[in-house]
Amino acid sequence: MGDVPLLELRGIEKLFPGVKALSDMSFSVRPGSVHVLCGENGAGKSTLCKIINGVYQPDRGTILVNGRPTVMRDPLAARAHGIAMIFQELNFVPELTVEQNLFLGCEPVNRFGKIDWRRIRRETAALLAQEGLPYAPDARLKDLSVSDIQMLEIIKAISCEANILIMDEPTSAISTREVELLFRKIGELRAKGAGIIYISHKMDEIFRIADEISVLRDGRLIDTRPAAELDIDTVIRLMVGRRMESVFPERRPRPPGPPVLEVAGLSRGRAFRDVGFTLHRGEIVGFAGLMGAGRTEVVRALFGLDPGSAGTLRIHGKEAAIRDVQDGIAHGLAMVSEDRKRFGIVPVRDCKENMSLASLRKIMRPWGLDHRLERERDGRMSRRLNVRTPSLDTPIASLSGGNQQKIVLAKWLLCAPEILLLDEPTRGIDVGAKFEIYTLIAGLADEGKAILMISSEMEELIGVCDRICVMAKGRIAGELARPDFSQENIMKLALTG
Repeated sequence: MGDVPLLELRGIEKLFPGVKALSDMSFSVRPGSVHVLCGENGAGKSTLCKIINGVYQPDRGTILVNGRPTVMRDPLAARAHGIAMIFQELNFVPELTVEQNLFLGCEPVNRFGKIDWRRIRRETAALLAQEGLPYAPDARLKDLSVSDIQMLEIIKAISCEANILIMDEPTSAISTREVELLFRKIGELRAKGAGIIYISHKMDEIFRIADEISVLRDGRLIDTRPAAELDIDTVIRLMVGRRMESVFPERRPRPPGPPVLEVAGLSRGRAFRDVGFTLHRGEIVGFAGLMGAGRTEVVRALFGLDPGSAGTLRIHGKEAAIRDVQDGIAHGLAMVSEDRKRFGIVPVRDCKENMSLASLRKIMRPWGLDHRLERERDGRMSRRLNVRTPSLDTPIASLSGGNQQKIVLAKWLLCAPEILLLDEPTRGIDVGAKFEIYTLIAGLADEGKAILMISSEMEELIGVCDRICVMAKGRIAGELARPDFSQENIMKLALTG
């Protein structure tokens, strides 16, 4: 594996206004190894990786590449040193095409010094064919799903032949099949002597690929050990500073209430067809399926973002027409999108403003917004959801992913919805924050809310839901009751439906 680390950090410190993000951080990556970083949201993992990639500059400490002190002034300098990064928050330009995004910043030029678009088109088509991805090189990214874009980001980073590859939650939005493709690529990179820094909250993934594991907490390195010396319980205890008795909250089975949402024959072009199911009061129904199965498209249609072209909806027994989002909200629906950055938050606004966005009418007065009522109302909801923020005036972009997600949930709960559509509600969230989100979801169901939950994590669906509908090729392939829950049964329906 080599005596000199590919990458070494010594005594790295990073300060943000009012926050010490990293303190005396020392860390190294050996050739041909996968070094996993674990920690709760806000522990400093992403900050550390952004320093390695030149996005942030350390306030103190030294970075060494192949044993030589190096200054990463920006991501281009990092790229010149053989470093590439897949960001947790997807880094792409929606209006550009697949080929333009794949080669953004490293476009090849012809002998006249102009961008060689023919070569870009040829190499993009070859990359997509090699990985079996069904996208056209000229497709715009705004028309693709989050999981599609995540796969393209992975390919973009892997294809640049980097010696050091940083992967920040690369599987947060992709299905089991795509995860296997990624792990196969990681194996190939490891065999070539590359060093990989891998951040994930998914414990089963970590122990499949890790050679070493470092645990961070509150900006400090708690421990680094070979993966063989650790187990899941120990890693979680090191992350959260305490023992967690369960990953999922205990929820006593109870008979479902009356039907709240009845869907029959819902279709929209090639996205999905003849979808039908019933959602009862106080029930959590999971939607499972592989990437492209049509799960997200169905909930977008239900909420009025992309209305279905055929089918009927009944809410509390009465037929309902949902033509747009205003109709969806008026009928008591709320939707938490899988893409928090694009559709969930307004990054340049503070926590209070983000929480109030969907329910401004409730605090509007003839003279304008009642800011006192807004602060009182949002404060109560913030305390209920245990949002960790210095104040409601803090910019939401400075919060961890878990706390951002709580504010997205708070925004919709302030509308008092009866039906919650949750699309990947724990994407990119650590195990401690996940438990809080699960507890909140279970509590909302106990209050009588009807919840439809999409997740790419089968364990999550099994641990949280009362029933699971499995989608395949745009249809519901089957439905599982709790006694029949298993990863094998879910995958069988997802693959054969």
